[in-house]
Amino acid sequence: MSAWHRYDSPLLPAFHERFETRWGKGSAPFLDPEVHEQPMPRAQWINADTGAALAVVPVWADDESHRSFAVFYLPPAGDIWLLQPGLTDYIQSQDLEHVSLRNAAFKKAVEHAEAFIDDREIR
Repeated sequence: MSAWHRYDSPLLPAFHERFETRWGKGSAPFLDPEVHEQPMPRAQWINADTGAALAVVPVWADDESHRSFAVFYLPPAGDIWLLQPGLTDYIQSQDLEHVSLRNAAFKKAVEHAEAFIDDREIR
């Protein structure tokens, strides 16, 4: 039985704390759900045995309409790792085509996160 479990509550505060520790204060506004009017697709898992965590979150640069999904891993001993799920870019809008692209990008990032978990289970 896997120690990893989906965690569908708000994003764990440790993601925000470790992100800002690594990349600077104020660098992680996209991790705060209060910043957004609409819910953003996210997924996260926690490992009950080790305290490790994994999250798929939307990220963007200066232009908030061009986004992608990133996979962040919190090792039990601290730090934060950015895992590369490949190209997950999409445009944020209400256009049905863009929503479909966003959903496909999210699905690809979640699959990458699940593969990471499966790989850790094998070890």
